[in-house]
Amino acid sequence: MSNKPRCLVRGSINVDEFFHVPSIVQPGETLSSTHYERRSGGKGANQAVAVAKGGGDVTLVGAVGSDGNWVLDGLKQVGVDISSVFVTQEEPTGRAIIQLTPQGENCIILHRGANYTPISEEAVRSVLFTHLLLQNEIPFASTLSALAHAHRSGATTLFNPSPIPSVEQLRIFPWSQLDWLLVNQGEALSLLRAFNSQTNESSQNSHISIDIPSSWPSRPEIRAAYLLLHRLRANTAFSPKVNLVCTLGGLGVLALLNSGEGLYVPAAKLNGPVKDTTGAGDCFTGYLVAGLMEVETDGRIESLAKDVVERILRRAIEAAGICVQRPGATESIPYRTELPAIE
Repeated sequence: MSNKPRCLVRGSINVDEFFHVPSIVQPGETLSSTHYERRSGGKGANQAVAVAKGGGDVTLVGAVGSDGNWVLDGLKQVGVDISSVFVTQEEPTGRAIIQLTPQGENCIILHRGANYTPISEEAVRSVLFTHLLLQNEIPFASTLSALAHAHRSGATTLFNPSPIPSVEQLRIFPWSQLDWLLVNQGEALSLLRAFNSQTNESSQNSHISIDIPSSWPSRPEIRAAYLLLHRLRANTAFSPKVNLVCTLGGLGVLALLNSGEGLYVPAAKLNGPVKDTTGAGDCFTGYLVAGLMEVETDGRIESLAKDVVERILRRAIEAAGICVQRPGATESIPYRTELPAIE
């Protein structure tokens, strides 16, 4: 493991094809798009860009087809180390077919393409890193292999299970090797259902009740999400060391730290209309990792102070707020210098 903080992202690289539509197409309906755009994307690439723009050193391990060299050029320009990205002739670069409405809502179809190209485990082991960031747009076995290596190396490990893995994959995932789990509310609910249906723990933790702090907004959505995190925490599948972070869209972010403390940070105040939410979650995730790298300069810290995590979350939320006001995925992610000062 490297002494200088460096994030390794083992993830996907896509070409995003945007079809601008008046509304998301319904079954049996045919719509004409009003505009078409081609941009770089993929959750791995998006999050790597966010780490780099957030001020962190980052190496991306993945694959593109011979049609994806322009994507790699863009990644390199913003500071992502692409020396461990493979170019294959057998498959095209992964694709995301995105319907995008004037309100910024989207609907996405993925084609794996080169993202499922077999890559040697040595590609990960040859990189010196302190933080590992994973998603779920590459082969599941590759995710598990990278996580096992990072855990043995003493790196800080983070998993954003999006798109959500199958129930079987959720059940066999080595959660004890994880330091941070980053989910939205739907993904958190899928996790809880998978665990409960396997262990019949639903009756064991259904009695859990919590009171949200008086300083938090008294909203049923926030209470429900916070209860959901506590039910995940109570599940025996998780190690007590895992920090849980749940994004709530326009309501902000909740966190349940391994210290047992809860955090709520409201969404950023926008200066303009929402244009595209496609890369917002990836922007948030990458900025969170960049923030952790700043405070963990001398190695992994088992339990961060609540105020430190709050500052990191606030910066990540501000970045995501800027992101949704711009079109595209990787291109919409702001540089650290564009963010307001966080006290």
